[in-house]
Amino acid sequence: MAISISVVLLLVVLAVVFLRNGGLRMSHALVCVLLGFLLANTSIAPTLSNGLSAAASLVSGVRP
Repeated sequence: MAISISVVLLLVVLAVVFLRNGGLRMSHALVCVLLGFLLANTSIAPTLSNGLSAAASLVSGVRP
Protein backbone atom coordinates (compact mmCIF):
# COMPACT_ATOMS: atom_id res chain seq x y z
CA MET A 1 0.00 0.00 0.00
CA ALA A 2 2.81 2.42 0.86
CA ILE A 3 4.49 1.80 -2.47
CA SER A 4 1.36 2.54 -4.48
CA ILE A 5 0.72 5.80 -2.58
CA SER A 6 4.34 6.83 -3.10
CA VAL A 7 4.12 6.07 -6.81
CA VAL A 8 0.91 8.06 -7.18
CA LEU A 9 2.40 11.04 -5.34
CA LEU A 10 5.57 10.86 -7.43
CA LEU A 11 3.53 10.76 -10.64
CA VAL A 12 1.41 13.73 -9.49
CA VAL A 13 4.53 15.77 -8.77
CA LEU A 14 6.08 14.82 -12.11
CA ALA A 15 2.89 15.65 -14.01
CA VAL A 16 2.65 19.08 -12.35
CA VAL A 17 6.30 19.86 -13.10
CA PHE A 18 5.95 18.75 -16.71
CA LEU A 19 2.80 20.78 -17.25
CA ARG A 20 4.23 23.91 -15.62
CA ASN A 21 7.29 23.78 -17.88
CA GLY A 22 5.04 23.87 -20.91
CA GLY A 23 7.04 21.25 -22.76
CA LEU A 24 4.82 18.20 -22.65
CA ARG A 25 6.84 15.60 -24.54
CA MET A 26 6.13 11.93 -25.21
CA SER A 27 7.77 10.81 -21.96
CA HIS A 28 5.77 13.41 -20.06
CA ALA A 29 2.58 12.22 -21.67
CA LEU A 30 3.43 8.66 -20.62
CA VAL A 31 3.73 9.80 -16.99
CA CYS A 32 0.35 11.51 -17.24
CA VAL A 33 -1.23 8.42 -18.77
CA LEU A 34 0.17 6.21 -16.00
CA LEU A 35 -1.14 8.64 -13.42
CA GLY A 36 -4.56 8.56 -15.04
CA PHE A 37 -4.69 4.78 -15.04
CA LEU A 38 -3.64 4.54 -11.41
CA LEU A 39 -6.12 7.16 -10.24
CA ALA A 40 -9.06 6.08 -12.39
CA ASN A 41 -8.92 2.50 -11.13
CA THR A 42 -9.70 1.05 -14.54
CA SER A 43 -9.38 -2.58 -15.46
CA ILE A 44 -5.75 -2.08 -16.53
CA ALA A 45 -4.79 -0.32 -13.29
CA PRO A 46 -4.14 -3.55 -11.33
CA THR A 47 -1.83 -4.73 -14.13
CA LEU A 48 0.08 -1.45 -14.03
CA SER A 49 0.17 -1.56 -10.24
CA ASN A 50 1.55 -5.11 -10.29
CA GLY A 51 4.15 -4.08 -12.86
CA LEU A 52 5.20 -1.07 -10.80
CA SER A 53 5.39 -3.22 -7.66
CA ALA A 54 7.53 -5.77 -9.49
CA ALA A 55 9.80 -2.99 -10.76
CA ALA A 56 10.07 -1.53 -7.26
CA SER A 57 10.97 -4.88 -5.76
CA LEU A 58 13.53 -5.44 -8.53
CA VAL A 59 15.12 -2.04 -7.93
CA SER A 60 15.13 -2.50 -4.16
CA GLY A 61 16.92 -5.83 -4.57
CA VAL A 62 19.78 -4.33 -6.59
CA ARG A 63 22.89 -3.66 -4.55
CA PRO A 64 25.46 -1.16 -5.86
